[in-house]
Amino acid sequence: MGKHKSFILLGAAVLIALITTVLIVRVLQRKAYEKDRASIETQPIAVAVVDLAWGTSLAKEMIKVVPFPKEYVMPGCFSSAETLAGRVLIYPVKMNEPIFESRLAPQTIQTGGVAALISPKKRAVAVKVDKIIGVSGFIHAGNRVDVLVTLASGRSLTPITKIVLENILVLAVGPDLEKKGKEPTPVDVITLEVTPEEAEKLALSATEGKVQLALRNFNDTGDVLTRGITVPTLLASYTGTSPEHKNVETARKPKGARPSASASASAPAPSPSAPARSAGMVVELIKGGKVQEVKFERSE
Repeated sequence: MGKHKSFILLGAAVLIALITTVLIVRVLQRKAYEKDRASIETQPIAVAVVDLAWGTSLAKEMIKVVPFPKEYVMPGCFSSAETLAGRVLIYPVKMNEPIFESRLAPQTIQTGGVAALISPKKRAVAVKVDKIIGVSGFIHAGNRVDVLVTLASGRSLTPITKIVLENILVLAVGPDLEKKGKEPTPVDVITLEVTPEEAEKLALSATEGKVQLALRNFNDTGDVLTRGITVPTLLASYTGTSPEHKNVETARKPKGARPSASASASAPAPSPSAPARSAGMVVELIKGGKVQEVKFERSE
């Protein structure tokens, strides 16, 4: 019994020694970490407290100051919230992201909104669209779109749909109410950044026809030239006479290839060089319920 008791005491002593050793190591590691952290030179920088959209006029409550390693601080940062108060964002900023001078409008602009986002020599034009025309709510500020217009038929105008503007920047998207009938219907007002000439095209399109927006990929910046689509051209799509069908057939047919058997069969056979059949005339004679054919040969 005495031996078992001594083993128990020895095991307890070893366990206590291990726990003490682990605690001492952790304390030493924490002190070393705090020492290294204290030796790193930091600099206060201003970051966003929450996600901020472009066009936002900054307030002190939207900004906080956090320490940041000085060697990793990029030029253009701010060290106090008071310096940023009243400045306007021209690019969105995420939560805890530093606010740079390049993301701000000039200091002369103190009022937020769309006016602060417009590039020099450009204009902001709003277009009222429904949910379907607005690509079912998938268009957001910062996207780029193409503008299509469908002009209604008139006395001297054939119905046509045509792309009139391409790669247009969306400045803002906001809801509005349009009264149709007894209850107002929610619609979207999409504000586009355009040149003065593009503004004229957009205004005429919205007045004389129906405007449709096509959302573009961010990496797709090229312009595409189109002729527009009319009703006859639309109905001729994917038929034997349509340009699409001809292009496909031309692409499939190798150069110098002979006509296929089906094409030869469908083509009218040339008249044989053998003597032609003697021309004549066949007349049907109907007598009561009997039908009789009488052939008259033509004399040479």
